[in-house]
Amino acid sequence: MAKLVEAGAHDGRLAKDILSWVRKYRVQLFELLEYTIIEPSERRRGWQERMLGQFSGKVQWVEDVSQIERVRGVIFSNELLDAMPLQRFRWDRKNEMWLEWGVGTENGKFVWKRVPETEGPEGNLNKPLLVEKDVLEVLPDGFTIESSSSAENWWSDAARVLERGKLVTVDYGLEGAEFLLPERMCGTLRAYRDHHVSEDLLADPGDQDLTAHVNFTTIKLAGERNGMKTDKFLTQEQFLTGIASRAWSGQASFGEWTAERRGQFQTLTHPEHLGRAFRVLIQSRED
Repeated sequence: MAKLVEAGAHDGRLAKDILSWVRKYRVQLFELLEYTIIEPSERRRGWQERMLGQFSGKVQWVEDVSQIERVRGVIFSNELLDAMPLQRFRWDRKNEMWLEWGVGTENGKFVWKRVPETEGPEGNLNKPLLVEKDVLEVLPDGFTIESSSSAENWWSDAARVLERGKLVTVDYGLEGAEFLLPERMCGTLRAYRDHHVSEDLLADPGDQDLTAHVNFTTIKLAGERNGMKTDKFLTQEQFLTGIASRAWSGQASFGEWTAERRGQFQTLTHPEHLGRAFRVLIQSRED
C-alpha cells in the first residue's frame, strides 16, 4: 500500500489535483493509494472534506504527524514551516549577546518587549547559523533574526515516521548564512493582508498573516540527524522546470498545456515572482 501524507492542505485543492491526476494517469497506483492529511484545524478540515467529496474513503485525516503509523511513501508540505511559531532575537553589540524579544501589551496594544533571562540563539539555534566570530564582530547593533524550533521539531517527527520514501517541503526560505546579509537587518518576519505586505507586524491580530523565512540549514540537519539523506535542495523554478521538461519530452503524463496552465507555470517559475523565493527540500530514507 502506497501512502501520500500532506501536511497543511488548506482547502484541499492540491490534494484534489494530485488524486485526480493519479486516478486518470496511474489507475493501478490509485487503487493502492492511501492519502492522509495532517490537519489540526476543524474548520479547515471541513473545507477539505467538501473539496475532496468525490474521493470519500480514499482520504483520511489526523491532527498531528505523531498520529501516523510508519509511512512507506511520501510526506510533503507546501508553505507549512514558514507559519510555525518562532522566537525573535536582536544582537546587542555593546554587550556582545543576543537578546530575545517577545510580544507584550502597553496601553491596550500589542508591543515588542524584551524577554528577560533568555539564553539567546546559542541555546535555540543550530550552530551553523551564528558560530562565526568574525561575523559577530561586524554585525550591527540591533540586527534581528528568527529561530523556529517548532519547524525543526516537526521535520524531525516527520522523519521518524517515514520508514521508506521521500520527505518534501516547498516554502519561503534561506540557508543559514543568507540570514546574515545586510539587507536583512530587521529579520524576515513579515505580515501580509490581502496579498500586500503590512509594515506593522502586531496590528489587527487575526486579520493578517505572519510568516518568516524557513532556515533550511537547520531543517536539513534535523532530517539528517534522524537518518534522512538530503537528495536535493533547489529553487522552485529549478524543481518545476525539471518536471516540465519530462512532461514536454513525453516522459510524464500531464495533459494539455492550456493558456491558463502556461500562465500559472510562468508565475510559479519566474525569478521575479515565486520561482526563486520558494525553495524545495527533498530528503529520503531507503530500506
